[in-house]
Amino acid sequence: MARLLLVLVLCIVVARMFWRVVDGIIEGATGRSRASRSRRPEVPSQGVQMVRDPVCGTFVVPDSALTVVDGRARLYFCSTTCRDRYRSRPSGRPEPPVGRTA
Repeated sequence: MARLLLVLVLCIVVARMFWRVVDGIIEGATGRSRASRSRRPEVPSQGVQMVRDPVCGTFVVPDSALTVVDGRARLYFCSTTCRDRYRSRPSGRPEPPVGRTA
């Protein structure tokens, strides 16, 4: 019984290795990476210019960020909390980003 279980596990490992080799060949032949075939459409397949949240300093993708138009500038926010903090600031200059700066 133990021998049968060992053979089954070995077959599964060999099948997985075989599939990874075949997948690598397909990826190389088509030029499409595994990430571009994933089911998560919110992840861009190409490089995207990110923008900085003026409140906390987090970099966000413009397509998925919350926006506010302030005068002529469009501002991007990572969350409703940052957007609300920006809206509730005293009028004048925006507050400097808090946290790490890159």
